[in-house]
Amino acid sequence: MKELNPTDPIGQNVIKLISNVCFSVCVLSLTIYSHCYYISTPDPWESARALTKVFTEVENATFQTDTSVLKTGEDIGITPAASPVGSVAPITESTIEKSEEEIMKNVTLKSGCGDSSVVNCSDPRVLIVIQRFNLRTFRAISFLDYQTPVNGSKPDECDVSWRFRNKKEKSWERYRDFRRFKMGFKDDCSYKVVRPGRWHSGLNARRPRNRVNATRNSPRAKVAPPIRDDEINDTIPVLGSDTAFRKGKYLYYSRGGDYCKGMNHYLWSFLCALGEAQYLNRTFVMDLSICLASTYTKSNKDEEGKDFRFYFDFEHLKEASSIVEEGEFIRDWKKWDKTHKAKIPVRKVASYKVTPMQLRKDKSTIIWRQFDAPEPENYWYRVCEGPAANTLRGRGQLFGSQRD
Repeated sequence: MKELNPTDPIGQNVIKLISNVCFSVCVLSLTIYSHCYYISTPDPWESARALTKVFTEVENATFQTDTSVLKTGEDIGITPAASPVGSVAPITESTIEKSEEEIMKNVTLKSGCGDSSVVNCSDPRVLIVIQRFNLRTFRAISFLDYQTPVNGSKPDECDVSWRFRNKKEKSWERYRDFRRFKMGFKDDCSYKVVRPGRWHSGLNARRPRNRVNATRNSPRAKVAPPIRDDEINDTIPVLGSDTAFRKGKYLYYSRGGDYCKGMNHYLWSFLCALGEAQYLNRTFVMDLSICLASTYTKSNKDEEGKDFRFYFDFEHLKEASSIVEEGEFIRDWKKWDKTHKAKIPVRKVASYKVTPMQLRKDKSTIIWRQFDAPEPENYWYRVCEGPAANTLRGRGQLFGSQRD
């Protein structure tokens, strides 16, 4: 038999034919295998039933059926925030009407308006008018509770404080505001709001701040002395002489909107401030008087004047970081300015947008961060947002990691 010659045109055609047949067989085999595989396995991206099976199927590693469904971050993010247990119901028109009915039963209306230039701010009807005005004016806000109005700076002004939350926020974070209202009378002698004040304008309704030094036996000290324990060294560090005070570098945070917030909020803000102090290589000025939010108290009300050392490991904190108590610091500051012609160099920082990196080379003895803006612009942790987050990462955790 004559052998095929690769150079012969007929032999070349036979070789090509055999190659094509083999390739076709391979492709057909792969197609059949793939088809059989996908028939037996549901496509999770096209079948809703398959999606349910994928996300609810659990591995029986303990030989006990686990019927729980693992929620992802997306599931949690799109779920509307539920009202927390013990939360106060927002004030509505119906609740105002009920309050007004109760008030009218106990109030006797007088004939004539009397002196129209003087407003009795303690009159419950004044609060009713202000509540209705706020409800119509600030529609994006849920008002939770009000304090009794007090007199403003003029006879026809009333200062009122209230707590509220933003309807657009998913969280149930509560804020506080106090404003001054100019009041007047209608033709029927009922009250009316002539003009509302700006944010935090009602200074007389502002909650008093306890600036105390827990270590001194003074009439101002409202913080209960901590129970002594010989194994715990929670004494407050002192600066010593005037010379030692002048040589130091300090970071001072004034009280902001974090006061009376939840413990997670407070701790995050505190660690941010402590981290900046460590980054700037400065001594952090601490206010040992803290406020417990209503969620932690039996009275369901915010309680001020609590001692920081009762809730946190102050001994470890002062060993890990350079700190000084606010009362001692202010006393030494005033003493220096009073006894020396050259005042202490101070740089006041009014906005959290001034980053720690911008303050790194500042030579002032005291860097004083002030938080006088409206909430949430006056939170301490805002300092650690943006570029500062990476710079301060890890700082302040020496204290935070030891909390348990």
